[in-house]
Amino acid sequence: MLRYQLIIEYVGTNFRGWQIQRKGQTIQGIIQKKISKLLKQKVILYGSGRTDTGVHAIAQSAHFDCDKEIIDLHKFLKSLNHFLNQKGIAITNIKKRNSKFHSRFSAKERIYKYVIFNRISTPVIEKERGWHVRKPLDIDLIKKGAKRLIGTYDYSTFRSSSCHAKSPIRTIKSIKVKSLKNKIEIEFRSKSFLQQQVRSMVGCLKFLGEKKWDFKTFEKVFKSKKRVLCAPPAPPEGLFLSKVIY
Repeated sequence: MLRYQLIIEYVGTNFRGWQIQRKGQTIQGIIQKKISKLLKQKVILYGSGRTDTGVHAIAQSAHFDCDKEIIDLHKFLKSLNHFLNQKGIAITNIKKRNSKFHSRFSAKERIYKYVIFNRISTPVIEKERGWHVRKPLDIDLIKKGAKRLIGTYDYSTFRSSSCHAKSPIRTIKSIKVKSLKNKIEIEFRSKSFLQQQVRSMVGCLKFLGEKKWDFKTFEKVFKSKKRVLCAPPAPPEGLFLSKVIY
């Protein structure tokens, strides 16, 4: 068996997330089906992680195995994209890998980016590519809150009730916050995240930034490990899987 890695870009708006579902279109399902058709054999596509409904990817990573070598990778990529581009999916790169490589288990770090449009008017050009927040946000308070979230902790507060992870303990390596022309970008780096963890943290940072919470409340909610105290998660359209590092 031969193994190939794909780097995938997609707009998640019209999909029910990455993972194949019984009903509705998914990223994994569509790509897997197209590869199987091109190779004339059934393949299974393994992603680096599951992105939720509406979440986008700049560089999702996935792999599949097949019986025969793909001689012309450029031609294969072109044929694959011919079907996928109209769906809002693009395969930006394909690489041959050895059998030890696994898109999920070999990953050393995952980078997510969350985008907030902090302005009165609704975004038109970047519609559904970020969270539109009208109330002015205090960027310094958001940075202070973000700094508090870095480290190894029990992140139960930010964990979805449907999360199947064995442990709520995670290590956030870094959180970078930058703001330019009413656009706020928050970058999160970790080996792995809990389900809805990033969106839940952004929701709490938003409460802090708009001064609905003071820092003491923010810290109390974090330490509580109680999901019920968490702010509503930020909407999926602002979240992007930026990169997976091996």
